[in-house]
Amino acid sequence: MTGPDAGPPGVVVPFPNARAVQQVGFDRLEILKILDLYGRMVAAGFWRDYAMDFGKDAAVFAAFKRTAERPSARIEKRPSLRGKQGMWALFGEAGQVLKRGHDLAGVLSPIERKLLKIVED
Repeated sequence: MTGPDAGPPGVVVPFPNARAVQQVGFDRLEILKILDLYGRMVAAGFWRDYAMDFGKDAAVFAAFKRTAERPSARIEKRPSLRGKQGMWALFGEAGQVLKRGHDLAGVLSPIERKLLKIVED
């Protein structure tokens, strides 16, 4: 790089006017755990579709019985609540909070229990 904005050789110069987009997302292990549960619920015939939303404050995974309906379950990750009630939350179809916590596996446990009931019947 040459010109007036060039730094010394070997120094990385940030791209001018570049704003880092702050976005919450799921890491690989989190999304694998969520998609594993989703796959088992699809195999049991309970869910058919999903959607993900990645915003500035939260990442959301929503599972649907049918595409045009409200989600039957919504898994939300809000890092800003990490030190309080936990960054994970599970919401039901009517939007009620079913479970909150610091651990994803613990928050997914109500759905896991539902899946066990479906398999047992």
